Amino acid sequence: MQNKSNPINDFSNLVTNAFGAVKGLEDEVKALGRSKTESLIAELDLVGREEFEILKTQLFQSNEEIKKLTKELKKLKALSKK
Repeated sequence: MQNKSNPINDFSNLVTNAFGAVKGLEDEVKALGRSKTESLIAELDLVGREEFEILKTQLFQSNEEIKKLTKELKKLKALSKK
């Protein structure tokens, strides 16, 4: 007996393998795009989201402290004039 391959199974295997190859290519393109984007961000000296959020919080806290100290300074100036 000879093993005869089923054309439908052959076609199904071919399509499955083709989709697997396309998925692998898609993953490689995404990784390359991500790598190039990260390189560009580093080259342009941009900050990431996490660093931005940390600096934003620090700036807000500093502004609040400045407001508080300004009020205290005004009170001290008013007391020194008396």
